[in-house]
Amino acid sequence: MRIGRHAGVVALTALIIAQGAQADGVAKRGGETFLRYCASCHGVEGDGMGPMRPVLMVPPADLTALAETNGGVFPLERVLARIDGRDALVSHGSEMPVYGDFFSSGGRATVETEDGETVRTTGALADLVAYLRLLQAE
Repeated sequence: MRIGRHAGVVALTALIIAQGAQADGVAKRGGETFLRYCASCHGVEGDGMGPMRPVLMVPPADLTALAETNGGVFPLERVLARIDGRDALVSHGSEMPVYGDFFSSGGRATVETEDGETVRTTGALADLVAYLRLLQAE
């Protein structure tokens, strides 16, 4: 198992580096945040196959298919609400974030929906959402 986890982290790191030319610092920070706070449940590739999956009441979502399962549009507002706790999940044992106030840090930021509307959030969430957008399967 240790070799598998290491290989996944190496693969994700390679993905972040390979996308470095296109991805700005926001998405890179989001990737680091993802590895630290999300990968244990959602897997290092975001496919919902993290090592905590067997103990969760609700299986983690495949984060690479968020846009696909939403008619081809990344569900920005739903993702933000799920992470910031406005749309709580039982599988987390409490509303998210279960990591204290981390996701309310990083100052204020804005992100754009697919149709160009601006949504206000925190810097930490803007970073993470930028990374999640990169994970979407083509």
